[in-house]
Amino acid sequence: MNTDAAEGSAPDTDRSRLYPRVTSFRFRRGSLSDGQKRNWETLWPQLGRDLLTGPERVDEPELDAPAWFGRTAPLIIEVGSGTGISTAAMAEAEPDADVVAVEVYQPGLAQLVGLVDRAGLTNVRMIRGDATVVFSELVESDSLTGVRVFFPDPWPKSRHHKRRFLQSGTIELIADRLKPGGVLHIATDHADYALWIAELLATQRADRPHVVPLTFDSPILLERPTTKFEGRAQVEGREVNEFVYVKPMRAEEKS
Repeated sequence: MNTDAAEGSAPDTDRSRLYPRVTSFRFRRGSLSDGQKRNWETLWPQLGRDLLTGPERVDEPELDAPAWFGRTAPLIIEVGSGTGISTAAMAEAEPDADVVAVEVYQPGLAQLVGLVDRAGLTNVRMIRGDATVVFSELVESDSLTGVRVFFPDPWPKSRHHKRRFLQSGTIELIADRLKPGGVLHIATDHADYALWIAELLATQRADRPHVVPLTFDSPILLERPTTKFEGRAQVEGREVNEFVYVKPMRAEEKS
């Protein structure tokens, strides 16, 4: 997608966040159990893909979902799948859709690999790397039926807000990659991040790719299982805020 400002117009400084250079995640260390190591060694080459980082970093080839999954189906990307509990449960409940889980935490991905294997799921694949790279380099415009961003890192300190994954630029990027009628589903238990997200959604540019509140039946599953993480938030009195938005249909598609 061309990110240059229109010829003769003033630079759009906010859109410089479309491909943010500040990483929006933390590389968390963790060791794999013996079983996870076996799963990783035997199943990751089939189920997963690693994005290059550092000096080896190059533009990534586009994602060929039909080849990877062995079929053509509605495609959903989940950003920050954690340990994969929700990913696996929702994929099992939605067998006609294909899900690509994006995460940087290897033990979490290894746990998801095990869940996928034990449940015999054929509609889950995983990418280890930066979700911004996935959307900007791997995914085509108008190609996704859904994007899920559940409990992203809130980066609570003001000086770290630039590291939050959800910025005006990434919302626009996701909107571009969604098909018309495709859904963006966000959930957070962090009150300040919820206000941040609400403001981003309320101030989108209508002349750019954008999303609007969903007012019709969703093409993707919206019901999430309650994970231990969310259960702890509820015990501690933190409200979970959800945002379900959709890419508007084009005029010719409404008729």
